[in-house]
Amino acid sequence: MKTATSRFPVLIIGSGIAGLSTAIALANKEIDSLIITAAPALPETNTVYAQGGIIYRGEDPSTDSSLLEQDILRAGAYANYLPAVKQLVNEGPRLVEEILLKKVHVPFDKEEGENSYHLTREGGHSATRILHRADESGRAIEEALLSYAKTQKRIQFLSGITAVNLLMTSFHSKDSGNKHEEARCFGAFVFDQKSGKTEPLFAPYTVIATGGVGQLFLHSTNGKYSRGDGIALAYRAGCRLENLEYIQFHPTTFYQISGPRFLISESLRGEGAYLVNQAGERFLTTRLKEYPVPELAPRDRVAQAIHEEMLSTGAPCVFLDISHKPKSWIKERFPFIYSTCLKYGVDMTEVPIPVVPGAHYHCGGIWTDLEGRTTVSHLWAAGEVACTGLHGANRLASTSLLEGLVWGTRAGESIADQLRSQGTPNIPEVEPWKSEKATVDPSFLSQDWLTLKHTLWNYVGLVKTEQRLERAQGILAELSRGIDRFYRKAALSDELIGLRNASLVARLIVEASQRNKRSLGCYLRENLEI
Repeated sequence: MKTATSRFPVLIIGSGIAGLSTAIALANKEIDSLIITAAPALPETNTVYAQGGIIYRGEDPSTDSSLLEQDILRAGAYANYLPAVKQLVNEGPRLVEEILLKKVHVPFDKEEGENSYHLTREGGHSATRILHRADESGRAIEEALLSYAKTQKRIQFLSGITAVNLLMTSFHSKDSGNKHEEARCFGAFVFDQKSGKTEPLFAPYTVIATGGVGQLFLHSTNGKYSRGDGIALAYRAGCRLENLEYIQFHPTTFYQISGPRFLISESLRGEGAYLVNQAGERFLTTRLKEYPVPELAPRDRVAQAIHEEMLSTGAPCVFLDISHKPKSWIKERFPFIYSTCLKYGVDMTEVPIPVVPGAHYHCGGIWTDLEGRTTVSHLWAAGEVACTGLHGANRLASTSLLEGLVWGTRAGESIADQLRSQGTPNIPEVEPWKSEKATVDPSFLSQDWLTLKHTLWNYVGLVKTEQRLERAQGILAELSRGIDRFYRKAALSDELIGLRNASLVARLIVEASQRNKRSLGCYLRENLEI
């Protein structure tokens, strides 16, 4: 990290597709930005873990816009914000072509012997319209964007830097007069994991692009840093939050009794894989018989059907079978999934893959407008951490990467417009961070993380009840009191900061769930109005 007086026109917290798209849009307008990430090295983001792909254009572009709009609305249980849906549909394909294909040259798969891109289809889509790079599409996009961004002199990076709190004129300014003006963000206090120091990074404009909340749950497809950091930062700054209870559980996460979970992409089902129970029966044909191809039903319906099948049979998992396809094709089309399953003793060319639902995507988050602005002045948010209203009550497959690209670009362009029209506001002086010295027993941290994850999974998981939510509220309240006590006196670490954020966001999710009494989309409540 530089010094306590480090200043940048724009501070971007997060280095996935949303953060990188914001920085690239700013660089195009000749504006400098700094991207920080808590990860010790780049790239380590949720973008990297996205397997399926990104929406482009259907085979008939003249009709695909209206079809895609309807697919997004149908998946979102018609609770979507229509202007956001239209923005994605109208701007998304153009930005994919201009930025991902022509500018950063993502090596998406092409048709054999042809120059045209290979398109695939996923659940909830009425047309084949998804670009992919085998089953590591997110990694291909992230690496291409990152490689391009590193060539831009106006974009700087710092890794191993954890945001602690946003700098707010209402809290941190030495000038008491600022506290009576409109609250404004002007950067963040950040923790340098190497030096152990906490210092301010000043910026007249700040963007939160930190990803989701999957790591709050015992079973998840998300990366290590998807622990709700951005939502916690925004909440403490006074931002409006929205739809926190809408957490999408991916139907197919690799299951093993002990060991890590990982995503089994929906694109397997798009390419003909089907779900079977312990007896080898295709149970979706009866549980989701209203869908012509039940494996391609929206994610919430498939996840719920799997959950019901497991409950009715007492089985710990179900199975995803693609072994009827040619072995060589499976290995070429899904190299990452094939090699990773094989690592854990499952040859997907020979036997079905054991799967369970897992926490996958947060449809709620920090409220933003169509430009990515939050309700706090000079603070933007983009990507999964934001709630644009696009997804409504459930996310359509392969919209997440496109949302990060569209709103990241929009955020960068709107910040540039505001800089030109309003100039750079003054950066007030702040009191230096007061560091504490007490040591935290590592066993406390690991036990608290386990308690939090088990509580969210058992009581705030795929299906909620009033009794489960009340139990979760009690456990998390006591857990948070303990965490807050040693946070106030302990020497900071990335893990402690993340745990503090996670405990706050977990309680916010429970509170939002208790307010919402109606099952809709990916949010399922038992014994209530449906």
